[in-house]
Amino acid sequence: MKPEIYAIQRGRSGWKLSRRDLAAAAAVAGAAAGAACGPQHPPERCKGVAAHGKRVKGLAFSPDGKALASASDDGSVKLWSLPGGALTKTLKALPDAVSSVAISPNGLVLAAAGRDQGVALWSLPEGNLLRNVSARSPVALAISPDGRLLATASESEGIELWPLAAGDRARTHLLHPQANSVAISPDGRLLASGSWDQTIKLWSLPAGKEIKTLKGHAAAVRGLAISRDGRTLASASWDRTVKLWSLPGGDLVKTLQGQAGNLNAVALSPDGKLLAAAGASLTIKLWSLGEGTPPRTLEGHGGVVYALAISPDGRLLASGSEDKTVKLWLLPDGQPLPLCLMDLQTSSSDAKGIQYTSGGESYTQACGSPIPPGAICTCNCVPGAVCSCVSVCSCVGHTSSSGGGGGSHYWYPN
Repeated sequence: MKPEIYAIQRGRSGWKLSRRDLAAAAAVAGAAAGAACGPQHPPERCKGVAAHGKRVKGLAFSPDGKALASASDDGSVKLWSLPGGALTKTLKALPDAVSSVAISPNGLVLAAAGRDQGVALWSLPEGNLLRNVSARSPVALAISPDGRLLATASESEGIELWPLAAGDRARTHLLHPQANSVAISPDGRLLASGSWDQTIKLWSLPAGKEIKTLKGHAAAVRGLAISRDGRTLASASWDRTVKLWSLPGGDLVKTLQGQAGNLNAVALSPDGKLLAAAGASLTIKLWSLGEGTPPRTLEGHGGVVYALAISPDGRLLASGSEDKTVKLWLLPDGQPLPLCLMDLQTSSSDAKGIQYTSGGESYTQACGSPIPPGAICTCNCVPGAVCSCVSVCSCVGHTSSSGGGGGSHYWYPN
């Protein structure tokens, strides 16, 4: 098989991924790109790499798309920089499992729900703990577009609304037994909640008045997403379907089928043209809405997929899994982004990585992942948590683009 390499470019027009012949790329990237952690036995790039110590349950992009937050049953929330994918912060204020995470529209507050610990609020980008909200057994949460309202879903307590500026005293309780998912419309006027009881409820905001109960799923509703124009609600269920409902009326528009297992998560692209759903089948289904074509199947996870998120520009899909990994996919095609989100503390001993410094901070990434322009490589081919340094980073080569689109190219052998 002819060796191939990938090129990642992010310029004014967005993300691009292409393949090029190794010989052609070597002339551009230099001999350093030709040896992937040793020329004799190049490893599988993401082998042993993990983002968390336990399953990943929640994901959220920052409003500018430059950071991704991941939440896990290991009790932590981690912040990853994009496009590089470096781990920048690990937040641990919830000793129990963290089931959901959200970032405020202004990008300054991160909220995370711990089933037995309430909700923790951190400042961004510093990562300082602001305070805890005494939500009771929250398993999902959402922040309103104006950043003033926090909604939490609890299997035992239903839905709780928390005006963030008023503290815990102003809580509003909404009755939806066994609630497990929640979403707020882009205009902030509508709240949708899903439940193990197979129903979806629509509520007016900020008053919290029930508008309608949507019925149609034959099993638990596990994930909700509302389109950016506020006209469509998507619901993912353990009945292995995704249903599309019109808003604000709540009429059933379409049922999407094609998944082989129970569904845990759903995400809609900002333009409303793409829908992703995932769950127990270990795969992600990607539908092009309105085209009537069969969904694409995205493969790569080794465990149940619990979380999905689409970046604000609609070009990246993030997925979190029981296999402890977070994967990134290019949209609209669903091509896997050649980038591994890696924490050496949670990765296995056979994980291979590189270390570099950028902006005065030190980062670790899987061998073959891109490093940002201007970064200084300090260690190559890290075996587990022990660093075995060499003089150059042979895993990665980098060249700047002089084309009209701007951006940078990163190369690695496949």
